[in-house]
Amino acid sequence: MAAEGKAPRRARKRAEGGASSNVFSMFDQSQIQEFKEAFTIMDQNRDGFIDKEDLRDTFAALGRINVKNEELEAMVKEAPGPINFTVFLTMFGEKLKGTDPEETILHAFKVFDAEGKGFVKADFIKEKLMTQADRFSEEEVKQMFAAFPPDVCGNLDYRNLCYVITHGEEKD
Repeated sequence: MAAEGKAPRRARKRAEGGASSNVFSMFDQSQIQEFKEAFTIMDQNRDGFIDKEDLRDTFAALGRINVKNEELEAMVKEAPGPINFTVFLTMFGEKLKGTDPEETILHAFKVFDAEGKGFVKADFIKEKLMTQADRFSEEEVKQMFAAFPPDVCGNLDYRNLCYVITHGEEKD
C-alpha cells in the first residue's frame, strides 16, 4: 500500500519533467483508471467524446439545471479539439502540471502554524487570502470553506487541504 501513496508524487515529477510527450506516462495505472471512470460518467451519450450536451447532462445529474450555454462553450473551448479520452487526460495533465508540490503548499501554511498542530484559524486564513498577493474574493473563500469546512473550533486542517489540492482526493 505504501507505493500507492507515492504514485501521485512520481506522476507529478514526470509531468513536471516534460520528458515524455505521451500523456499516459504522466499518470500511474490507477490514476488513469479513475480518469477513465470520470470520462465515462461525463460522456453521457457514450459516443466517446465529451461535448456541450454531455456537460449539460452531467451538470443536471449533479443537480445544476440552469447552466448557461456560454459557460458550457467556454469549457469545451479549453480543449484543442473534440474531447476524447486522450484529450481529456491531457487537459488534466496540463492542469496538474501547474500545481505546486505538496511540500511547497504545506510549507506556506506552516508559516502560520507556529505550534505545528496541522491547522490554522479559518478567520485568519480568510483575512490573509483576501488581503495578500493574489487576493481571493468573498465568493472564492466561501467556495474553499464549502469544500474544506473548518472544524467546530474554527480551525482549518491545512494538511488535508494540501493533500486534496495535490492528489485530488482525501486521505483514507
